[in-house]
Amino acid sequence: MTIHSGGQNICGVSIGVLSLESYFPKPPGHIKNPSSLPFTTTYEILHGLTVQKLLADPSPELLEPIISAAKRLEDQGVHAITGSCGFLAIFQKEIAEAVSIPVFVSSLIQVPLAYHMTKAPVGVITASASSLTDKHLEGVGATDVPIVVQGLDEAPEFSSVILRGERTQMDLGKVTGELLAAAESMVERSPEIGAIVLECTDLPPYAHQLQAKVNRPVFDIITLASMVHATSHRMAFPGFI
Repeated sequence: MTIHSGGQNICGVSIGVLSLESYFPKPPGHIKNPSSLPFTTTYEILHGLTVQKLLADPSPELLEPIISAAKRLEDQGVHAITGSCGFLAIFQKEIAEAVSIPVFVSSLIQVPLAYHMTKAPVGVITASASSLTDKHLEGVGATDVPIVVQGLDEAPEFSSVILRGERTQMDLGKVTGELLAAAESMVERSPEIGAIVLECTDLPPYAHQLQAKVNRPVFDIITLASMVHATSHRMAFPGFI
């Protein structure tokens, strides 16, 4: 007989997501679209914390509600905590220190991994190149990694909906085209890039098209979350001797 300690209202949740408040579409492959993810998720909405606010003013005052939300996720019994925006990297260390389960709030954690795998500069495609600072890279231990940054600051559809929050309706086809154009421009400018990391959690739905375009490994929040889920929930192998 196996006795479990209990204590959770809901069981069987793998990953908890610290979620910025946003209302634009989240297609399959987005961390805030659990219907397409290969692991169970639950969410803590950071009410009032938008993409615009996090990028414009990532002040320490934001930490208290974020850490409180992380602790609530831990209390719910999740096995690891991630985030719905790569710019949470600036608070990675503080959030990880506040709980006793793994924390990986930004896909940028994979930048050193991508570099060590390829020994070539890493291309980072971000929602906003002007907002990505050394503090974000420091938060994930990536300050010493050679990177090439490409932002979507000037991409009309992406910036209008996601960066400026002018509307919630979004043309996914246009966003796809803007991402592919940005990636192609980055690789043409820096052909030595060995792999690409997508900072923005809104971009993984188009990662397969991006890879087909630039023919390089593509890392994002879903590849990271899938790895963390696999390490947190080791399963018996189905083979035989």
